[in-house]
Amino acid sequence: MAMFASERTGRAQEALALVILRWGLAWFLLVWAVNKFLAPGQYMRLWNFVHGWKIDETIVYYIAAVQVVICVAIMLGAARIFSYGLGLAMHLVSTWAVLPRLLDPFVVKDGFPSNRNLSITVAALAAFIALWLLRHRDHWSFDAWWKARRGNRR
Repeated sequence: MAMFASERTGRAQEALALVILRWGLAWFLLVWAVNKFLAPGQYMRLWNFVHGWKIDETIVYYIAAVQVVICVAIMLGAARIFSYGLGLAMHLVSTWAVLPRLLDPFVVKDGFPSNRNLSITVAALAAFIALWLLRHRDHWSFDAWWKARRGNRR
């Protein structure tokens, strides 16, 4: 059955929306991952503050490398089940770590609402969940391209 023009347009809009969502979320995580390379001591202090125990600088570099690979996979739409799921898991861990502050967004310290900006994490978490749930509709991904390419070879 032939696809009508409106169906093709809808499919293209959906695919474009998922590319935008995928790239935005990958960038969101990539900034944090690259910062671990640029300022590992900062991340070591943050880890100790959040988790209550210290990690070695070498571990920070390994974490950053793995996160960068995951971000690139998300950007490409490669191994979507795993890359989108790992991106979601990475952000979920970060969100869980600040949960007490999320539950009290209107705290004011030194005249500044110190927890308010953390509400962004909830929006990003929702976006990661949406991306993972819609992964099978991400038609402009590496996975979709690879599947179509393999299908044309047969």
